[in-house]
Amino acid sequence: MNALEPAPTPVTGTVVAPATTGGATLHGTGALAATYAEDLLLGTVRDTHLAIASRVWGLANPLTAGAAKPSQVVHDRIAGTIYASLGAGLRTGAKVLEKQERRGRGRRTEDLRFGRHVTSVVNGLIGDRLIQDGNSGAIRMAVRHDGRDVPLTPDALAAAYPRATGQVILFVHGLMEHDEHWDKRADELPWYGVPLAAQGWSPLRLRVNSGLSIAENGVALAALLDQLLEAWPVPVERIALVGHSMGGLIIRRACVVDTGHAEPWRERVTDVVFLGTPHLGAPLERLANFGAKALGVLPESRSFGRILETRSVGISDLRNGVRDEVARLPHASYHLVSATLGPTVFHPLSVAFGDLLVRHPSAMGRSGRVDLFPGASTLHLPNTDHFGLLNHPEVHRKLKEWLG
Repeated sequence: MNALEPAPTPVTGTVVAPATTGGATLHGTGALAATYAEDLLLGTVRDTHLAIASRVWGLANPLTAGAAKPSQVVHDRIAGTIYASLGAGLRTGAKVLEKQERRGRGRRTEDLRFGRHVTSVVNGLIGDRLIQDGNSGAIRMAVRHDGRDVPLTPDALAAAYPRATGQVILFVHGLMEHDEHWDKRADELPWYGVPLAAQGWSPLRLRVNSGLSIAENGVALAALLDQLLEAWPVPVERIALVGHSMGGLIIRRACVVDTGHAEPWRERVTDVVFLGTPHLGAPLERLANFGAKALGVLPESRSFGRILETRSVGISDLRNGVRDEVARLPHASYHLVSATLGPTVFHPLSVAFGDLLVRHPSAMGRSGRVDLFPGASTLHLPNTDHFGLLNHPEVHRKLKEWLG
C-alpha cells in the first residue's frame, strides 16, 4: 500500500470552540464520579449478584420441589432494597454536588496538578459523552502554556510566547494524557521543546479530548492550526508536528482535512514525527473489544462486559489505527520512533507486547505488504516502554538532527 495524497474532508468540528465555563470544580468532578459509580460500579455488583442468585435458585428450586422459593423471594426483596437505597444515595449526592457547582462553589479541578491528570483520564474514558452532555469537565482542544489554555489571539499568543519565531513545532499527546506528560523525567531531562527552542523553534503543547473520535480531533486540529497561523506573532515559515501514540493518529487525520483556508498550513509542514503511534492498531483495544463480547455471553459476566463497552469512541478507534488516510504532505519528511520492552524487535517480549501498548510493526506502519511511510526515517528504542517515548535522550538527539 502506497501513501495517499491528501483528500478533502469537510470541516464539521465544533470541538475547537472554547469552553463556555472555566472547567469543572471539584464538586462537579465528584458529581460525575457519583453518577458513574451508581451506573457502572453499583450496577455491575447488583446485576452480577442477582444473576448468580438467579442461577443458584434456578437449580435449587427444581431440586427442592419449590421449597427454596420463599428464601429466594426474601433474598431478592432485601437485595433490591439495599441496592435501591445505595443508588438513591449516590444520585442524591450527585445532585447536591451539581448544585454546589452551579453556584460556583469549590476549587476548579484544573487548578490542581492531580486534578488535571484526573480530567484527562476521565476525558479519555468518556470524553465523547461529556461533550454530548455539555459537561463542564469536557476538555476542548487548546494550545497550552503553564497549565492553562492560550486563546488563539495575537495578544494572548504574544504574551505567552514573547520569543516567538517563524518555526513552530506542535506536540500532541496520546490517550488519557495531557500537555504536562511531556515533562516526564523532568528531574533528569528537559522536555523536548527546550533544546529545540535553542535551535530557533517555538515549541507549543496541545491538549486534546482523547475520548473523541480520531477523525473529529483531526478536523479540530486542522482548524486550530489555521487559527494559530493567522494569530501567530510573526509569519510562520516552517511547521513540525510531533505526536505521541494517539496524538500521531490525530495528526494524520488532520493532514487530510481541507479547511478551505486561503493559505493551507499543510504547505508549511516540513517534518512529522510519530512516537509510538499505533498506525496499524493497538492490541489492547482489540482485546477489550473481544472481552466485551465474550463477557456479554453469560448473565453473570454481562455487566463487566458493559463496563468495557462504555469506553469512548477515541479508545475504540485505536483498534485498527488509521490505515487508509495517509497524507504525504508536499514538503514534509516523516520520522517514525518505536520502542520495545525487549532488547530487539525479535525478542519474545517485544513480539508479544511491543512497548507494552503498541507493537513495533504498528509503530512503523509496516506489516506484510503494507508500508504506510516508504522512505521515512526510523528509530527503535530497545528496553523502553510506551511512556518512555515522552522524554528519551535518544529521541532528543534525533529531533535535533531531523529538525536541524
